[in-house]
Amino acid sequence: MDLHVRYEGDDDPDKCTARKLARHDLAALHRSDRATPFGVVLNPHAEQALSPADRSVGERLVALDCSWESAGEARFSLAGEHRALPFLVAANPVNFGKPFRLTTVEAIAAGLVILGERTQAEQVLAKFTWGETFLDLNAEPLARYADCADSAEVVAVQDEYLADE
Repeated sequence: MDLHVRYEGDDDPDKCTARKLARHDLAALHRSDRATPFGVVLNPHAEQALSPADRSVGERLVALDCSWESAGEARFSLAGEHRALPFLVAANPVNFGKPFRLTTVEAIAAGLVILGERTQAEQVLAKFTWGETFLDLNAEPLARYADCADSAEVVAVQDEYLADE
């Protein structure tokens, strides 16, 4: 699956997971909305959850890389089918254990697993010392989300995890 990132450049470049993916030729960075190709856009404000059914949209997964402080709904004006990731817990050192506070690479890897591309998810996470931890922490929910037929099923599974929180 082709990986694309709309890159804002407002985070510390030394800690930016999207830049690291680009340095290793694992994702393409784009500096404008117009330059960012159409695909499945990972958007925390989307009305639909990402599910395996979204494979039908195509072979592109798109993420927005920006600071959490500026990740408002207005920032997600990218062309594509917008989908929210379901409940997952961060493994990155800054937000370890926090739900929904994923880095760009964690979001991309989660999307890949849900879309049936686990091997590619492992490849992108392998560039980070904590990458495997992300898959370990979220092993059960990711497997369950990947087994769902559609967004409604993903939301039903997510609701079980949110009830436990």
